[in-house]
Amino acid sequence: MNTPDAEALLEEINGWAAIESKSEELQGVTRMMERAMADFEAAGMLVEPIAGTEGLGPHFHARTPCGREGPSVLVLCHLDTVHPAGSLRRNPIRTEGDRAFGPGVYDMKGGVVLALAAARSLIGANVRTPLPIRFLVVSDEEIGSPTSQPHIRAAAANAAHVLVTEPARDGGKVVTARKGAARMKIAAQGKPAHSGVRHQDGESAVLEMARQIVDLEAMTRYETGLTLNVGLVHGGSGVNVVPEHCEAELDIRMTDLAEGEAAIARIRGIRPYNPEIRLTVSGGMNRPPYAKSNSVAALFEHARGLAAEIGFELHDTFTGGGSDGNFTASIAPTLDGLGVDGAGAHTMEEHLLVSSLVPRMLLLRRLFETLKA
Repeated sequence: MNTPDAEALLEEINGWAAIESKSEELQGVTRMMERAMADFEAAGMLVEPIAGTEGLGPHFHARTPCGREGPSVLVLCHLDTVHPAGSLRRNPIRTEGDRAFGPGVYDMKGGVVLALAAARSLIGANVRTPLPIRFLVVSDEEIGSPTSQPHIRAAAANAAHVLVTEPARDGGKVVTARKGAARMKIAAQGKPAHSGVRHQDGESAVLEMARQIVDLEAMTRYETGLTLNVGLVHGGSGVNVVPEHCEAELDIRMTDLAEGEAAIARIRGIRPYNPEIRLTVSGGMNRPPYAKSNSVAALFEHARGLAAEIGFELHDTFTGGGSDGNFTASIAPTLDGLGVDGAGAHTMEEHLLVSSLVPRMLLLRRLFETLKA
């Protein structure tokens, strides 16, 4: 069976990384998805496009021609990044020793290429896998998968196993548990006034929000894994005006779904300190927690055994970051972090480790060859 070398894999990854594909930048992300669909078709896979909605990019299904009908191995991928057009000037595609740099090479274009290469090698050798290999590749994961989430859940419902090609963690570890995440926005409306002449007539939305932020952040419970972070605040119209409007956006992470839902309910029920201020709360749960269930643990142990056969030691980890694996873990056994090893996700130092490419591609191929219903 033909196995691509690291140089060939890196060349393919770099070709994809050269297409800048920030989630909200429709032209770039559409170009990336169209390039990937063409590459999947060229590999001998059957591709089904999913039209973009809500001003966001398209997604697509792909499946190998080998394998019987029925429950599948679902390979879950995304090709959008957090990097806006022009990021290539700040983090150009280059290789320095074992590190290959470029926006999106680690999170997660590298992992998608590895999974595609694994499937391509099986198709080329006419290998009939125990289960059909089906891909779902989406274009909005970095912004919470607002349009792809229904497709993800539907695909997982027909899967015996889910493999997520997010990047590895902490030196090559796969992910078997993740925190859940919620996103919420609070808007305060007060009453403007001239800050020097009629300050007493104003009702400050910023002051109200400051009081609320102290309460929100105090809901954090490190001992249970619940964190609340008010990451964005916008308010006021001028330094000499009592601010009429203020908005705060918060990120909530939890390990326990019930605790997370209780926090969301509490936030939805907040009342203003100043009765003259009107508060509006929106948003809610984005991704439920992903727990290491018995079935997830068994899937990891299977992968660890395959890695040992290939010649490397595989470990697993828990992470506070979310992925589309959060949507599937309660539906089908899910193993995440199967992509490339590296570091610097979401930064201008993003890079993969070239030495990780072939071993991790072989692991994906062996999973495709061995997973059964």
